[in-house]
Amino acid sequence: MARDLTVSIDAMGGDAGPAIVVAALARSVLRHPAVRFILHGDEAELKPLLARRSKLAEKVAIQHTTERVRMEEKPSLALRRGRNTSMWRAIESVKKKEAEVAVSAGNTGALMAMSMFQLGTLEGISRPAIAALWPTKRGQSVVLDVGANVVVTAEQLVDFAVMGEAFARAILGLERPTVGILNVGSEDVKGNDSVKGAAHILRNNSSLPIEFAGFVEGDDIAEGTVDVVVTDGFTGNVALKTAEGTAKLVTHFLRSALRRSFLGRLGGFFAGGALNILRRKLDPRASNGGIFLGLDGVVVKSHGGTDELGFASALDMAIAMVRAGVVAKIIDDRRGIHSVEPEAAAS
Repeated sequence: MARDLTVSIDAMGGDAGPAIVVAALARSVLRHPAVRFILHGDEAELKPLLARRSKLAEKVAIQHTTERVRMEEKPSLALRRGRNTSMWRAIESVKKKEAEVAVSAGNTGALMAMSMFQLGTLEGISRPAIAALWPTKRGQSVVLDVGANVVVTAEQLVDFAVMGEAFARAILGLERPTVGILNVGSEDVKGNDSVKGAAHILRNNSSLPIEFAGFVEGDDIAEGTVDVVVTDGFTGNVALKTAEGTAKLVTHFLRSALRRSFLGRLGGFFAGGALNILRRKLDPRASNGGIFLGLDGVVVKSHGGTDELGFASALDMAIAMVRAGVVAKIIDDRRGIHSVEPEAAAS
């Protein structure tokens, strides 16, 4: 009989540390009763937290280490000195097949460096990307890269398209997701060499299992114009942080307006149900979890400043990734690619 799915967790990562992780686990075991967890971290901190939650006793094992990766630490330094850290060991459990997926709220650069070093990349993938689920008018879209690769080539953008499309099929349940490349305009003549070259490859390679919709602009992300938005990590991260900031600003303005007068408070009372729906849709915790696509294994990055609700969402995503077989789908799609050279500047 096959063992239960196991999630390996860096319990010392993130701003709040083990308390948030254990609180999130208490939620996760109710949602996923067949899943087990390995916590990598300081046993002296973790045991008292687990002792307060009896339902976790049979589902959680502790792998003791007192070392952790600091949030401000350079990835190169963390990679050199970090073999005994909770982050390293969380990934190592995946490498050793003790767990199917690793989750951390720690230093993003260090997590990517350690993941690449220990797990390696899938055949034909030169650089992994971080994918995020993005709320849209139509539901959700996948956006990648949102932070791993500041500068990219045309070929890497094509890899991102393949990975994002496979992810959208597996997680969003779309039979044939549409893919667009984020650009400064929808016209073919606009953009830099990388986006033009990637568009040329996607348009002219008939073996690619992708429905390419061409270039999309920034406002198309929220519209849900395409199911997968492909971009470099610099642009994607700026877009992600801008969207998160805008959601907080809208929430702030709305709350201020409703509290400003008696009529505003009265209106807020009668519109309570609708406002709760809006709040849930704008809450970044609901879609917390950056997915490292392109690795020979599954790693999910939780936002470092999230609370137990956000970390529980990252655990949900990690479990869904494994059950949907996202890595296998990327491998299958990547095998269908035959080299198409981008034209010079994809004129």
